[in-house]
Amino acid sequence: QLLPAWTKVLRLMPNLPCVVQAGAIVFARGSGAGDEEAALLKSMLSSCGLCEEVPESYINIHTGLSGSGVAYVYLFAEALAEGAVKMGMPGGLASRIAAQTLLGAAKMMLETGEHPAKLRGDVCTPGGTTIHALHELEKGALRATVMNAVEVATKRACDMAED
Repeated sequence: QLLPAWTKVLRLMPNLPCVVQAGAIVFARGSGAGDEEAALLKSMLSSCGLCEEVPESYINIHTGLSGSGVAYVYLFAEALAEGAVKMGMPGGLASRIAAQTLLGAAKMMLETGEHPAKLRGDVCTPGGTTIHALHELEKGALRATVMNAVEVATKRACDMAED
């Protein structure tokens, strides 16, 4: 609103893994920006990882999902590794395996296009280790807690955008 009407504005929100060219960036165009500017920005940012044009209203949601979500993943990875350490595995090895597990799971989601619930189900065998472990995660309300985290981070991003 403070810029001249003809100003071309593209608002973007990256996340930390852009540093290693595996990030997620979303951007939205202002009314003065056209297809050429959007294509140029997407071309420049694609080397940082996934780059998607979205409606302006998705920018704060992306912050709660992916900007802050990186920290949620680190917390989960830390918990996975600490569980293995508790069971007797050395910490460095446990951390590397946890990271590779997350990387492999993410790669399967991206490359297969399958819904995470379907891929999760593919890992479970009747009466096996995974279904027992998933039951424990559900008792701890992991899914609801993560959904709530995305919600509060999105709301905080909205509040900060108003300031």
